[in-house]
Amino acid sequence: MAKEVIYRFKEQASCKMCGGGIDMQRILGKRLNGQQGFNPKKKTGITTTIVQCKNCSLIYSNPLPIPNSLQDHYGKPPETYWKEKYFEVAENYFAGQLYRLEQLLPFHEGMKSLDIGAGIGKAMITLSRKGFETYGIEPSEPFYERAIGKMGIQATHLQQCMLEDAHFENDFFDFITFGAVLEHLYDPSESILKALLWLKPGGILHMEIPNAHWFTNKVINLAYRFRGMDYVGNISPMHEPFHLYEFGLKSFQEHARINGYEIAHSEYYICETFLPKFLDPIIKPYMKRTNQGMQLAIWIRKK
Repeated sequence: MAKEVIYRFKEQASCKMCGGGIDMQRILGKRLNGQQGFNPKKKTGITTTIVQCKNCSLIYSNPLPIPNSLQDHYGKPPETYWKEKYFEVAENYFAGQLYRLEQLLPFHEGMKSLDIGAGIGKAMITLSRKGFETYGIEPSEPFYERAIGKMGIQATHLQQCMLEDAHFENDFFDFITFGAVLEHLYDPSESILKALLWLKPGGILHMEIPNAHWFTNKVINLAYRFRGMDYVGNISPMHEPFHLYEFGLKSFQEHARINGYEIAHSEYYICETFLPKFLDPIIKPYMKRTNQGMQLAIWIRKK
């Protein structure tokens, strides 16, 4: 039986990255609260309007659906995850991110790191192996309990709460990572600014987020338009994976200009195309050359 989730809807009067007003919102189309498939017109459900900021390219839902209960919203039973292999931390876990981090912030003794959305603590363990004193924030009670009980994370170093309710000293961390988290948070600007308070001057803040210019979404949207439908494939505010935002590089360039930090590095990850496999040898090089991969990685340095 499907779980009932109750939402309230909040009008977004401005872009949550650059502050652009309603006059800067370009309507892209509609998004169902479920998988849309080839013909969303034949499906029932609730739709939200998806817009894009014409100034910084941030994509978001307006109005923004906010669930009464986040636990009901995400709703995936813990048993889905709890297979023994899930608790293994491979030697190369988080290795690419650490390689890039060391280029931007040479490691030294006594460095501190924070993983926002720590899950069961895999990145914390990997960072600890590199000599960091590691801390984390994890809102899910089952993940928090297994991080401590099964993975050996220190309870004093892992807060079970939402980012908005977490507390650390200012200028405390050398490195903070959001992983694949920022797109799930209701106010990405406030979340970044709060994390920057905890970061030392010269420290690095890392995020991996959905790319607003992903080629596959453009193909999906074009296919819908060709068939006379005003639906889009962008974001999924009311069904898994519950993405509330897609970001362009300009989203962070504008946010950095307004808030006084610098972008130390950015890169795009191709990941999956979700198009017919025989097209990958053509599509993937094109996506790489044009920065239209699925994910955007951003490395921020606090001045």
